[in-house]
Amino acid sequence: MRPPVVITGGGTGGHIFPMQAIAEALIAQGASPTELLFVGSRRGKERELLGQEATPLVLLPGRGIRRSLSPRALLQNCGAILGLVSAQVRAVLLVGRLRPAAVVSVGGYASFAVSVAAVIWRRPLVLVEFDATQGAAHRVVSRFATRRCVAFSSDDSRDVVTGAPLRATISTIDRSGARVNGASRTRWTVVVMTGSLGASSVNRAVVALADVLRDRDDVTLLHVTGDRDFDWVRKSRDVRPTDRLDYRVEAFGDMTTLWSTCDVAICRAGAMTVAELTYLGIPSVLVPLPDAPGDHQTKNARVLEDAGAAVVINDSEVSGAVLARVIDDLFARPDRMQDMARASLALGHADAAAAIADVVREVSEW
Repeated sequence: MRPPVVITGGGTGGHIFPMQAIAEALIAQGASPTELLFVGSRRGKERELLGQEATPLVLLPGRGIRRSLSPRALLQNCGAILGLVSAQVRAVLLVGRLRPAAVVSVGGYASFAVSVAAVIWRRPLVLVEFDATQGAAHRVVSRFATRRCVAFSSDDSRDVVTGAPLRATISTIDRSGARVNGASRTRWTVVVMTGSLGASSVNRAVVALADVLRDRDDVTLLHVTGDRDFDWVRKSRDVRPTDRLDYRVEAFGDMTTLWSTCDVAICRAGAMTVAELTYLGIPSVLVPLPDAPGDHQTKNARVLEDAGAAVVINDSEVSGAVLARVIDDLFARPDRMQDMARASLALGHADAAAAIADVVREVSEW
């Protein structure tokens, strides 16, 4: 039996779904699930999301380092460092025992120990970069990488522009029902989605936006609040009998359904969100997370803005009035929205997971 390919990363769903996508692509190209190995973090959602897969799963201790000098953060970081040291020892032993054909890292603190172990044992290392800027874990090991699969263009000779690997369900979405794509619907559909927890600043602005748009009978506003803010958003909506806006509030949404009719998305600018928007060709209003490591969300958003695919609003400036002004301008200029849709689609990558699998097979000589 040939040596396995280790796929490592995690801590959040934004890393775990790409791990699944890469594994699915390798299996589609002939790998057995047992020839792959997921390595993630005990503290993340790996056990929940990957534990039922046919591919084996190894969970390492540790947590991310908090970027704060508060006494509480410093104390937590001491524990985090001990956990990371333990994870590093275990990763070195694991990689030394398996001698994998390749190690594929999608980033996140859970990937660091295994990537370093790959360098120590001189195993081929493939880094998968989703953002316009490298994460902290990858910056340390980047110079030792055999290949880097990146979402945006690069001058590094080791880089292959593959895009970010998406969940298989995203490829099944039919966007012909979106008005921006020519569907004869009477209402524009705006979808708000800022992650599983949600973004309070955006949620507050969207509640205010709904009030500004209450007399619009040509707009449907689908507001996915995330778990944290759902109750107060739902209770804060002042519905009047004369309201003509179709405003719906959900804690979580089936994005395969919501994206199918979305004309404009209001979102954060995380890598997976950007990848889905560009793959599907959805015009967007992006409000980057202001304290994202390396300010990577702002850099992601600016790539779309520079291409004409998005409007970017700083988190400190987002409000109902600002969103209403942007939305009104877009709906008044359907040609611009169609141009944004085309520009977004031009940035997307239809077969990112398969392209990454090709790179992995090349460096592993499978």
